Amino acid sequence: MKLFIAGHQGMVGAALVRRWQNEPGVELLLRSHRELDLTNQAAVDAFYQTEKPDAAIIAAAKVGGIHANNTYPAEFLFINLAIAANTIHGAHRAGVKRLLFLGSSCIYPKLAPQPMTEACLLTSALEPTNEAYAIAKITGLKLCQYYRKQYGVMYHSAMPTNLYGPGDNYHLQNSHVLPALIRKFHEAKQAGAAEVVAWGTGSPMREFLHVDDLAHACAFLLGLPQPPDWINVGTGTDVTIRELTETVREVVGFQGKIVWDSTKPDGTPRKLMDVSKLASLGWRARIGLRDGIQRTYAAYLSELATGKLRQ
Repeated sequence: MKLFIAGHQGMVGAALVRRWQNEPGVELLLRSHRELDLTNQAAVDAFYQTEKPDAAIIAAAKVGGIHANNTYPAEFLFINLAIAANTIHGAHRAGVKRLLFLGSSCIYPKLAPQPMTEACLLTSALEPTNEAYAIAKITGLKLCQYYRKQYGVMYHSAMPTNLYGPGDNYHLQNSHVLPALIRKFHEAKQAGAAEVVAWGTGSPMREFLHVDDLAHACAFLLGLPQPPDWINVGTGTDVTIRELTETVREVVGFQGKIVWDSTKPDGTPRKLMDVSKLASLGWRARIGLRDGIQRTYAAYLSELATGKLRQ
């Protein structure tokens, strides 16, 4: 099988490569952004027509935290729309038989009932701060659904919860909460600081999935003869940001105290995925949160030492 992994240099794509790189009978098709600009329709079409992959996983995306999404909505919408449209439409034109598109839990409404089921899609307004990204991901999901409905191709989508793991982005302003905490605590530990300031009250609840678990779930979904059009991928459990922060502090080994800056926004009170549909098909996450954070901190130290840290 020739498998195209779009976005293989990102955190998710790299995990997918780790999952398949030693799989017998699988030839990976990998292209960097410099080699293949996924926002260029002609380039994507030429790639598909030349390489003729049997399957594709679309993990490429412009991603970022609340600050980045809120500051650059035009780029988040345009770039992610272009990637979705070009990779899905191009795959169909080239006769790619199987495609898995990766979205995000932010596709669901801001006030969706908790835990969020697949059925709550498009039932009410999105969270304004990441609306642009969410709209692009919803479009990719719907493209897969409609190509499958209209042409019978097996194109489907997976909607992961908050991801973390090796290769994450540790930029203090544009990263997500878990990698930002790892960097904050590590640098405070190195500097011998007495305290670390954390945003908000610590009361919001969030779910976190290790990226290697997501890669395992993708392999499972690609093995299903008739997968759902889209399905949630997560752990089905969540923790408060306060609990998360304290766990990261313990793993990193920071001895100082945590100061909560309640003038900073908390965001949505809770975001938990309902993963009962995926569980009923036979898949569950395997990596616990503390274990996953330990693995991720070890990867952070390695990436820092080798100059490969994304920051």
